[in-house]
Amino acid sequence: MLAQPVWRKSSFSGPDEGNNCVELAPLAGVVLLRESDYPGVVVTTTPAALRAFLRDVAAGTLDNLA
Repeated sequence: MLAQPVWRKSSFSGPDEGNNCVELAPLAGVVLLRESDYPGVVVTTTPAALRAFLRDVAAGTLDNLA
């Protein structure tokens, strides 16, 4: 049997159906990401790449992409 991801969402997201959020799940050395409205669309990344992305978001490095 294949391992199933255990999805987690932010504690800032509410419990109701209308509360859209990004969910993450660690699985076999990678991190899976999905948007709660579209659970069938899953993006895979490495823990290191996700840490770097979150660090850049927090630092404001990505604020002027447009």
